Amino acid sequence: MNRGREPHKFITMPVKIRLQRHGKKGKPFYWIVAADGRSKRDGKYLEKLGTYNPNVNPAEITLDLDGTVKWLQNGAQPTNTARNILSYKGAMLKKHLIGGVSKGALTEEQAEEKFNAWIEEKEAKVESKRTKLTEAKDKEKADALAAEKAVNEKRIAEATPAVEVAEVVKEGKSTEKEKEEGRREETIDDVAEQAAEEATGAKEETETPAAEGEAEATKKEE
Repeated sequence: MNRGREPHKFITMPVKIRLQRHGKKGKPFYWIVAADGRSKRDGKYLEKLGTYNPNVNPAEITLDLDGTVKWLQNGAQPTNTARNILSYKGAMLKKHLIGGVSKGALTEEQAEEKFNAWIEEKEAKVESKRTKLTEAKDKEKADALAAEKAVNEKRIAEATPAVEVAEVVKEGKSTEKEKEEGRREETIDDVAEQAAEEATGAKEETETPAAEGEAEATKKEE
């Protein structure tokens, strides 16, 4: 008998399933861990159970489902955020089904069938969300291209009258130039024609006196 000594006490550790932050500033990336509830949030942990990446849509989550369920069965308490993630991945449902099997409420086959049906439905919802997001992005790109095309067409339409005016002015200048050249050619032709007429008149005047002199000489000889 050990007098003066207190009996040995078994101290249970409060375990929390929570998120431990990693990643860069502005782009957080989390580990899902089982840790001593008395330790710091980003301190030592007992086991890493998965990851959570909120930087993509939908968020990417990896989880050791069986390991997480064991921690839950042993009394580990998830934080509010961790509980939402565990519910999203089916850990809380699987713990509930296992409890039902242990109580005899359903068989293991029935529990497995229920869980697989839930997983299929969940994956279908996630895939539907992913498809909708992809279609929304494609539509946004198409709308942006259409808007850009409309702006370019408007700019071209606004610039076209100025180009046409410039062409008209240019054409008008060309027409005036052609007319001026035509007038110059007409003037040159008129001058040439006048000069030719003057030359012809001078020749006739020169030839006429000579002819008259010959006629007078002929009369004298007679």
